[in-house]
Amino acid sequence: MSNIPTPHISAKKGEIAKTVLMPGDPLRSKFIAETFLTDAVLVNNVRGVQGYTGTWKGVPVTVQASGMGIPSIGIYSYELYNFYDVENIIRIGSAGALSTDLHVMDVVAGMGACTDSNFVHQFGLNGTFAPIASYGLLTTAVEAAKARGVDMKVGNILSSDNFYDMDGKDPSSEWAKMGVLCVEMEGAGLYMNAARAGKNALCICTISDHITLPEEILTSDQRQTAMTQMIEIALDTAAKLG
Repeated sequence: MSNIPTPHISAKKGEIAKTVLMPGDPLRSKFIAETFLTDAVLVNNVRGVQGYTGTWKGVPVTVQASGMGIPSIGIYSYELYNFYDVENIIRIGSAGALSTDLHVMDVVAGMGACTDSNFVHQFGLNGTFAPIASYGLLTTAVEAAKARGVDMKVGNILSSDNFYDMDGKDPSSEWAKMGVLCVEMEGAGLYMNAARAGKNALCICTISDHITLPEEILTSDQRQTAMTQMIEIALDTAAKLG
């Protein structure tokens, strides 16, 4: 009995490429498909979480939204890795800067992903798992960034379950003291699913706001359409993998 279509992805066998770019926002998925991909076809629209497959530089690429948070990207990445035979997932999202060396619109690649999530509990490990990017994807993305003249920062990121803190506390300064560059909400879960499936994952983010510095925050429209450097780095990485 076939596992596809899945409860969350309606694509048929062969309609999803080996490399998937994964923004959180379904509208960003649509924007990327219409702006960058050649012959893009809508292959998933379950719950309005859009996925498209087309080509970039002649190489098949799928762009599939993940929604927000580790539980959501956990579902989509699991189904892509385990049911659709996807080999590589590159998350392309927004993040809040923690490091004072970062500024709005900078691009960051997560070499590792700290987390306050309990997602790892399901794997039954007797210790602390350190979620990391796939080295091959990371080095390919670094080279792609250099080729485009982008000074992409590489380091540790934080994948948090909480966008709002109910006590009004700001724990970000403690993470910053440990050299963590920025905070987002999905990377660690993606890295864990990739590790368990024996597949590859990378999280690339554009800084949309700064947690500690008074820099202008990107609007929702800007987050949807203005992150072209990050998108082109991810697409070029996918093309090199092809």
